[in-house]
Amino acid sequence: MSKGEMANSDLSMILPRVLIVSRRTVRKNKFVDFVGEYHLDLIVSYGAVPVIVPRVSGVHMLLESFEPIHGVLLCEGEDIDPSHYDAEPSGFSPEELEEIRKLHVSDTSIDREKDTIELRLAKLCLERNIPYLGICRGSQVLNVACGGTLYQDVEKELSKKVPEEQRVMHMDYENYDGHRHVVKVLENTPLHHWFKDSLEEDKMEIMVNSYHHQGVRKLAQRFVPMAFAPDGLIEGFYDPDAYNPEEGKFIMGLQFHPERMRNEDSDDFDYPGCPSAYKEFAKAVIAYEKKLNRSECVLEAPKLNEEQERKRRILVRSFSIARNMYSSGGATGQESELQVGAEFLEANTALSLQQEKRLKQMGATVRNASVYKERLTMNEERERLARAIMGKMSISQLSDLRSFYHMMGNLCSEALERKLQDRVDEEPDF
Repeated sequence: MSKGEMANSDLSMILPRVLIVSRRTVRKNKFVDFVGEYHLDLIVSYGAVPVIVPRVSGVHMLLESFEPIHGVLLCEGEDIDPSHYDAEPSGFSPEELEEIRKLHVSDTSIDREKDTIELRLAKLCLERNIPYLGICRGSQVLNVACGGTLYQDVEKELSKKVPEEQRVMHMDYENYDGHRHVVKVLENTPLHHWFKDSLEEDKMEIMVNSYHHQGVRKLAQRFVPMAFAPDGLIEGFYDPDAYNPEEGKFIMGLQFHPERMRNEDSDDFDYPGCPSAYKEFAKAVIAYEKKLNRSECVLEAPKLNEEQERKRRILVRSFSIARNMYSSGGATGQESELQVGAEFLEANTALSLQQEKRLKQMGATVRNASVYKERLTMNEERERLARAIMGKMSISQLSDLRSFYHMMGNLCSEALERKLQDRVDEEPDF
């Protein structure tokens, strides 16, 4: 391997990773997975590595294999299965449903595997505060993951019910990249900040590219709109409590395609703000990776003076005596020596899960061997019952349960890191 190859290899190991789920199509009678090049180019240009998650059966059970995950970008695909949200009655006749299917044949063929993969990734981001950017379908996935709903056909359920001058064509099959329609940007939102140099104060409007026949009906409670089309459709939203790119926070959905808003001849963007969503998203991804790495660092143990070292040795002996006593069932030391360890544990609770588990195994958390053995027996019974219950759970339920405890573990780790750092900053006082 050349020096250049080694440098590139080292670089790929340290850049943050953004997961992007592919879309499946058929080419030459074979399935082909793809992701639009604009998305990949922008992610790379702003300092992150796109990691493509293939739309393959069973991948939703292997998402942990893609760790570490520093960001998720979801951007392309078919209609989301209405069973994932409480679809309101559309009142469509069979003839209208068939008309929708024929008009949007490439989008109405539901891909349940892709739904499962992307909804799990979206929920993972929400649980861990992993930066998330949803473009078009990706914004719909985000809204559904948070309890929102969708129009199953925007034209029939929304646009045709408003005055003619407010109606909007949200997709043009004959002009995929060139199609534009107006949206109104709301003040004091990230979208407003990105496009402020292109907005007229009295109009607050930009022309956007879009390609979709579904959209947000009921916006999930945690989100705030950023833009509307004239027919009332929400064109962008975000979570204000989870938006601070410098701190690694970014949860956002855009119904339109800023990456495709380019000049046909020069490939220049329509507005300077077009790439800002990707730029700020990548900034958050990079910050999140740094924060994640800091939380995983093992804190160096503080150096002890002679008196502190003497006390440490006394504690070590106390724990050692407790371990031997509970493993052999007999007393091998003075009660006063055991008392030192017990008092220490009562006064110090900021222990890692690993430390706490080890001390419990040694028996240093209790003062009586019989009580300790009773607790062990009780824990074994609880474990047996838990295994029996989990054996009856579905794969989906087990996966959700595991995700929940993974989230709780991360929260505990963050709290533990803060407590340990506080102890490092102070002199040990046994």
